[in-house]
Amino acid sequence: MKFKSINPATGKELREYETISENEALQFAERSYMAFNSWKLLSIKERSDYILRLAAILKKNSAKYSRTITEEMGKPIRESRAEIEKSAWTAELYGQKAEEWLSPEAVQTESKESIVAFEPIGPVLAVMPWNFPFWQALRFAIPTLLAGNTTILRHSNVVPESALQIEEAFSEAGFPKGVFKTIITDHNTVKALIESKNTAGLSVTGSTGVGASLAGIAASNLKKSVLELGGSDPFIVLEDADISFTVENTIKSRIRNAGQSCIAAKRFIVSENIYDEFAGKLAERMKTIKIGDPLSEDTDLGPVVNESQLKLISEQVSDAESKGASILSGGKRAEREGFFYLPTVVKGASFGMRVFDEEVFGPVAAIAPFKDESEAIKMANSTEFGLGGSIWTKDGERGKCLAKKIEAGTVSINGVVTSDPRMPFGGIKRSGLGRELSRYGLLEFVNIKSINLFVHGSSVK
Repeated sequence: MKFKSINPATGKELREYETISENEALQFAERSYMAFNSWKLLSIKERSDYILRLAAILKKNSAKYSRTITEEMGKPIRESRAEIEKSAWTAELYGQKAEEWLSPEAVQTESKESIVAFEPIGPVLAVMPWNFPFWQALRFAIPTLLAGNTTILRHSNVVPESALQIEEAFSEAGFPKGVFKTIITDHNTVKALIESKNTAGLSVTGSTGVGASLAGIAASNLKKSVLELGGSDPFIVLEDADISFTVENTIKSRIRNAGQSCIAAKRFIVSENIYDEFAGKLAERMKTIKIGDPLSEDTDLGPVVNESQLKLISEQVSDAESKGASILSGGKRAEREGFFYLPTVVKGASFGMRVFDEEVFGPVAAIAPFKDESEAIKMANSTEFGLGGSIWTKDGERGKCLAKKIEAGTVSINGVVTSDPRMPFGGIKRSGLGRELSRYGLLEFVNIKSINLFVHGSSVK
């Protein structure tokens, strides 16, 4: 099957690609298993050296990779460079910490010696989305490979060139053939790969529906899966927050990647004492955002990924307006070629409106007031999602107390939610299962093996 990639800034075709057959994909899985049998025998230090070389390649080719990201999915070039830089930093961090994080642990028991060892499980299939093409694939692949597994990347067909360039980076870094492989397939082939005897695990980043479906296939085949899915993160603004500071961080969270991030703040829950002032200042600030060619260095906001995403955002905002919400800025498609949506503030959002009930993947801030802390927490937690959240207050201790009540995998106080390779990342409820990043993410795709040595007569010393 042939398909075309489209530049969302222009709506014009970039290149044509062809998917491989199911049989070809299964052959790559077999080769991945064969490569695993050699790769797992390398020392952690040897695998770390490969990962550190990968970091150098990412830095060396940053300009090339960044341009590909921007052309394929539309984020401003500054953000694309930051994505490559973060990926390289993650490779460096894991390359430096892998021996420490994977070292066997001694445990005191009744036996002569007890050890907890961390061993690889085999080839792991990754199904990845388009919104952070390099970062999301590499934050999975780096720790998974360091643990001694091999990986197969089935990336979104929105970003096929990014997917192929990721494989090229591994090849340029000298990785043995079969250790990392990108495949371009149709959706049906993913099921066959999960069921294959040559795959041992599954990592999915994407929508809740897709993640749940693929995890069900993995579970029926008794295979481990890690899911990083959707989010509708609350952004709680208390009455003592610095409004100007908080507005700037609202912009940072909603405009980055044109709002197309699972951990972007999406529901702005603001104390009624400062609600009108906050909404007004945010709307005025939104009107200053520079929309333009994402390859330009001074562009703040690029397009959303495609026409269907643009249509979905428009429907979500129109639904809120029809139910009594006010549109203080934006609220419509930009009058230019490509898939641009104006930075939008929806005041008077509430449950029952799509902008508050659903995940909004676009530059839209939906604002609702609250009376007291208990109402704010109830509003924050009244969602099927549980990925991240943030609290804004001058009282750090108050913020930490409230953070414990937020049902989410990550809570930031006076900072936007981001992923950090030094900290575990993931969600609860319908935002996912398991963790990525840090030592906790490294240990998701390992066999945690208990080894006990007992005395046999007098022969054991």
